[in-house]
Amino acid sequence: MLSISFLSWADANNPVAFPYHMPMEKPDMPLSKAMNRAYQQYSTPTYRPNQLFTQFKYTRLSGFDYANGDGTITRRDPSKVIKANGRYYVWYTKRQTHTPPRGAAKSTESIPSSDWDLSEIWYATSEDGFNWQEQGVAVKRPPKPNVGWRSVSTPDILVWKGKYYLYYQGFLEASGKHGDDCPVTVSVADSPNGPWKATNKIVIPNGAKGAWDQSSIHDPYPLVYQGKIYLYYKSDFKAQGQIVRAQGLAISDDPLGGFKKHPLNPVMNSGHETTLFPWKQGIAALVIRHGNEHNTIQYAPDGVNFDVVTTVSMMPFAAGPYIPDAFTDTKNGQGITWGLSHFTWQGTRDTRHTILARFDCDLAQHIDEPSMRDTEYYLSADVYFEQGLGSIRAKREAMNKAELR
Repeated sequence: MLSISFLSWADANNPVAFPYHMPMEKPDMPLSKAMNRAYQQYSTPTYRPNQLFTQFKYTRLSGFDYANGDGTITRRDPSKVIKANGRYYVWYTKRQTHTPPRGAAKSTESIPSSDWDLSEIWYATSEDGFNWQEQGVAVKRPPKPNVGWRSVSTPDILVWKGKYYLYYQGFLEASGKHGDDCPVTVSVADSPNGPWKATNKIVIPNGAKGAWDQSSIHDPYPLVYQGKIYLYYKSDFKAQGQIVRAQGLAISDDPLGGFKKHPLNPVMNSGHETTLFPWKQGIAALVIRHGNEHNTIQYAPDGVNFDVVTTVSMMPFAAGPYIPDAFTDTKNGQGITWGLSHFTWQGTRDTRHTILARFDCDLAQHIDEPSMRDTEYYLSADVYFEQGLGSIRAKREAMNKAELR
């Protein structure tokens, strides 16, 4: 008599049901596309045991003044957080102008066009990651015509062979006047407290005409991996008249130059601000805001070929995580549990500004917090109602009401 295992397919008229206790390994039986994806695309077939699945929780920070929200002060784009001299350090874009942004057409040498225009790079320290003390400017805007004379922004930090390197975007004209097509440059210091010496040189040049990154190299994000500096970045290109955002990679063994773009660029087809961290033998990435694969966490065992390993909600914008092994050339990345991010579009239409915040998560091998392993967020209805219809839909609804009268 023929014995039938629940892992086999009996016959077309009497199929064996998928088991009640979900196997952690792919069962030997015909599966739908959805169930095949569960086993083939993700590290685990369900989310709770997936170490790269998490919720994100947010906390207001103390120590930062925003001029009562009048739009004249903004802080955004925090770097990775590092620990040195017994304290945490973070660098960020700070704009402090006498007026909020007024758009490119009304911008002058003292009136900003955008939230990140006429900015400098500042830094702050903390003993606990919640309460911060602003220490002052790290990188000032250099004299014209040096890279960054209009604005310096979007910094990130690299620690390499006892020195500190700040990578950032250097604007040569106001944002909105093609200024966003600005290059990435770097400053160097022997201490996280500075002083920082600007190289005034372009670190990663734009791609050749016709290349996907011909117009911009944004959001530089360095890690030490496989004995070299892996500098990830974002660029914008076009598809059917729309802007597409994707992530590239450039590699060097010298932090001041010689970066070679990877031949498989772009290495991610989605995302906005770049956020990555060593994970086991490879690199994990938070992919936010744009593209088919936004709101996902991805993993590349070689730091290049990324796969979606989970989908998540309420991801941190422009996240700068605390990564203890970011620069150790680890062969077993431990992951992250917290960092800083930002919230844009604070204030009214005339007082727009950005604030820094802390995020916490469970994306670490050594942590297992069940409270971070839920897919449900219980939010006030006001959070949803505040989104509104949007101007185009609101006009359409008004026209429909008018036609019904």
